[in-house]
Amino acid sequence: MEFWLDKIFTFMLTHKLVTTLLLLFVMLGIKRLIVRLVRRRGKKRAEDKRPAVNAIKNVSNMLLVVFILVLWSAEVQTLAFSIAAFMVAIVLAMREYIQCFTGFIYATSARMFRVGDWIQVGDHYGEVIESDWLSLTLLEVHMETYEYSGKTLNVPNNLLITRPVKNLNFLKRYSTHSFILTRDQSVNVFAFKEQLQEKARSYCEHFHDVALRYNNLIEKRLDVNISGPDPAIRITTSHLGDTETRITIFCPTDQAIDIEQKITEDFMQLWFASRDAKEPLPQPDE
Repeated sequence: MEFWLDKIFTFMLTHKLVTTLLLLFVMLGIKRLIVRLVRRRGKKRAEDKRPAVNAIKNVSNMLLVVFILVLWSAEVQTLAFSIAAFMVAIVLAMREYIQCFTGFIYATSARMFRVGDWIQVGDHYGEVIESDWLSLTLLEVHMETYEYSGKTLNVPNNLLITRPVKNLNFLKRYSTHSFILTRDQSVNVFAFKEQLQEKARSYCEHFHDVALRYNNLIEKRLDVNISGPDPAIRITTSHLGDTETRITIFCPTDQAIDIEQKITEDFMQLWFASRDAKEPLPQPDE
């Protein structure tokens, strides 16, 4: 008996292809026979044997796969090493694409932004107009003027992982706009600071109530305190000794530059008026 078993195992190992075909034929035949018997019994008893038939098919298919893997185990192991080396080469060649896909999954799951939001990715600012698994499309926005540049930015999604991403959507409607006016120290700016602040407040008066509500909304959602809605003026000096007047206003984004120009015009008028009103220095006697 052992002699014949050794003969059978030797034949199976030396003629694997023939053994595989025989195994397929036998297993499929046994499966079909068992399924036929179960269905026939189900018809006689008027029972639904579809779950049993499905289980028999799944079990027989699994056993067939296991038998084939055991028979070809040595070849499968060699193939696995080859596939592993091939996959490593594929991963190295497509590393950037894999990172882009990972960045897309990360941004989608974290809900970092949606189409229409203003965002900052690294040094790039823009409005999101499209997002896919490979890249992010932005309409570039100049944050100094809050205007569209007309340029389209295609940002790879891997930057969403390797670069800071800021959602600037609150700036799309209202923004905390700051600008600096620099002059020499021939005039004391504190002398007309209250006048300048009053003029700045008048330019912001018509949207003050809306700005107050929007300011409170941002503070509530972000759980932080932000400047506004009243204009703020801070006077400092530069490293060269010039007077710097920093003005901060909380205003509609589309009106920020216009209000800045009005305040700048008032500042220049007050500055030159103060300079011209100063008495000339006494001249030394000859």
